[in-house]
Order: sequence, then C-alpha cells, then structure tokens
Amino acid sequence: MARSLRHRWETGETWESMAGLQSNMAPFVRVQIPYHLRNLARIDGEVQLEVAAPVTIRTVLDALEARYPMLRGTIREHDTLARRPFLRFFACEEDLSLNPPDDPLPEVVAQGKEPLLIIGAIAGGSR
Repeated sequence: MARSLRHRWETGETWESMAGLQSNMAPFVRVQIPYHLRNLARIDGEVQLEVAAPVTIRTVLDALEARYPMLRGTIREHDTLARRPFLRFFACEEDLSLNPPDDPLPEVVAQGKEPLLIIGAIAGGSR
C-alpha cells in the first residue's frame, strides 16, 4: 500500500520526488543565526538559502552574505574569511567550527532536513 502524503512529507520527500520528477533546483539549506545578527539583517526566524552543491560552510556563508550584505564581516573576517572568534558552527549536534570551511556539510543539512546553527559563543565560568 502506498505511503500517505503526510508520512512522505514528514520524512522529507519533496513534491517532485513524490510525482516522480527530478528537480534541477539547488537544495535549500536551513540556517539559524544569533538574535543580534537576525536583528541587524531584519530576519524573522530561520533563513532558507539556495546553495549549489557541494554544500559547505563556505558556500552557505557566501549565499547568506550575498542575500544579506549587512552580515559581511560579522560571521567571518572581511579579508581572510576566517570564522570570527566568538561564533561557532553546529550541525547534527556536532561542533563544526574548527573543520575546514570547504568540508561538505552532513547530507541532512544539505537536504534541508536539519539546520546549520551559527551560535554566539558564551564565555564565563563559576566563581
């Protein structure tokens, strides 16, 4: 028996795959950024970006900065494009901050099933 449309949607099947069509579109990557950067870019909630394969931190940040130019220099340095010290990248409960920026992101992130999280680091300790 065929799976219900609800089940197929919840498991991440696209309308194109349900209809047996191939999509030529690049995947949409979900990105969550810290409040102060969302406020700067006037973004409500999560960002969905069209990113061409291979999906890497570099290609996601390139797409994010292309759509929201006011974020240039806030996540990575202007000149070196290195990650700013107090920001971290997480996906699938893993810290990807120290990985090379051209390493492929996990497939579930590339397919938009899980978000790439950009988190402001929290410093401090106990007394």
